[in-house]
Amino acid sequence: MFSVRTYLLTNVILFLVFSVACAYAADLQQMIVLRAIQGFSGGVLIPMAFTIIIILLPKEKQPVGLALFALSAFAPAIGPTIGGYLTENWGWQYIFYVNLVPGAIMVAMLWISLHRSPMNLGLLAKGDWPGIVTMAVGLAALQTVLEEGNKDDWFGSPFIVRLSVIAVVSLSLFFVIELRAASPLLNLRLLVRRNFGFGTVANFLMGIALYGSVFILPIYLTRIQGYNSEQIGLVLAWTGIPQLVLIPLVPRLMKRFDARLLIVVGFALFAASNFMNIYMTVNYASDQLMWPNIVRAIGQALAFTPLTAVATAGIEGENAGSASALFNMMRNLGGAVGIAMLQTFQQKREQYHSNILTDSVSLFDEVVRKRIADLTN
Repeated sequence: MFSVRTYLLTNVILFLVFSVACAYAADLQQMIVLRAIQGFSGGVLIPMAFTIIIILLPKEKQPVGLALFALSAFAPAIGPTIGGYLTENWGWQYIFYVNLVPGAIMVAMLWISLHRSPMNLGLLAKGDWPGIVTMAVGLAALQTVLEEGNKDDWFGSPFIVRLSVIAVVSLSLFFVIELRAASPLLNLRLLVRRNFGFGTVANFLMGIALYGSVFILPIYLTRIQGYNSEQIGLVLAWTGIPQLVLIPLVPRLMKRFDARLLIVVGFALFAASNFMNIYMTVNYASDQLMWPNIVRAIGQALAFTPLTAVATAGIEGENAGSASALFNMMRNLGGAVGIAMLQTFQQKREQYHSNILTDSVSLFDEVVRKRIADLTN
């Protein structure tokens, strides 16, 4: 409707403007509003990058494009490292200023490389507005349930129950509308295709593991080891740095080995990296976490590009937008599910251990009385 060039450039510029605006937020309410608008524009970038790879690159160049696209999965690994350094040494505002230099380069590259094409605003009248509204309401409700459910005791909260009902009803209507519409917002029938369907499920599972591990490690390092944000960032850097080395090599590996084999090896290494941490003690810190993080980085690099290539194999140009939206949304949704599961599991286990410890505490015990006296002093 707006043309790829106009749509991308407008959203990149809006993203940069509201990045700077976030740095000037006076209170939490302003920050939430500005971050929402920043996310609304920034959320365009990854799906559009994916779409451009499928539409504009010739088939023989797509593995290289997908390998470069895989760097978007590298962001959650290196982001805390950069953010931690800036917060500790320059101030939290610089987390937002840091977007300006790469953002300006991106604007220049898009301006030069994307062809001009006329807008077609007449398509507004043909828009799948019922699908857009039901999807937006349903996903917003679902995301809020996943984010706030643990804090509000899940279905013990009327607020969470109401949102869950809204999510189920809205998303059910969305599926019905999309399957019956002449010009649907998203072609959900793509999910029936074997490669794309299984690839999307695998991407959802990757989101659970990827964002879940990025969520749980900083909590451990903060609460147990007392690390500041810069120190946490340096630990997580080992999940990012190896990917920079490996990702450019993945297209060559895809020429020599079956992409499915690379995906299996990648997921196996990702799983192994988590099992390497199951014997953690209070003395487990940056040195002990380095090798599990390196193994995780290798697994992530090996899995992401081949998975994307397999899922999008045979996707036609007219379905590129739907494929991009579904594939990337499912990874983000997997991340939200993974974090919600880990938050709930962690809280339940804390309650369990707290109850066991409390049962063993008695004021008739000399050790307990001495401990209380020490704490009082």
